[in-house]
This record gives sequence, structure tokens and C-alpha cells, in this order.
Amino acid sequence: MSKSIFYHAGCPVFVSAEHDIIDLVGSNNVDIINIGTERTKIEDAEKAGVKSVPALVTPTGNVLHINFGASLADVKG
Repeated sequence: MSKSIFYHAGCPVFVSAEHDIIDLVGSNNVDIINIGTERTKIEDAEKAGVKSVPALVTPTGNVLHINFGASLADVKG
């Protein structure tokens, strides 16, 4: 089974959500990507359909936008 991917941009609220996601699905089932520091991953997020962060991409490719924190355009600057 492939993993989910949780994208966020590193602010304290997003980091808190990261911990909640890990508690919900388990650390072995999710890759955490902070696109604030891993800027090369922004393109991957866009290709997966992420429009804003935080967002969880499921193994089947569904994108679950969790609240609205920041658009990818804002993160890209």
C-alpha cells in the first residue's frame, strides 16, 4: 500500500495539524512534506492537485484540503 502525503508550509498551526495527521493514520502511513523548506516539492504538490496547504493526498490520489491556510501561489511567492 502506498502512503498518503501531507503537505504544509511550516507555520505552527500546520505543524500541529501534522502531529494530528500522524496520530490519525500513523507515521508509517504518511509522508510529511513541508513545502516551506522543501521548495522543490511544490511542483509535485501541484501535479497531485493540491491548491492550498495544509492538504492530504491519499494513496488513491484524492486531495483533502484541510482548512485553508495558504494557497500554493502564496507559498511560491
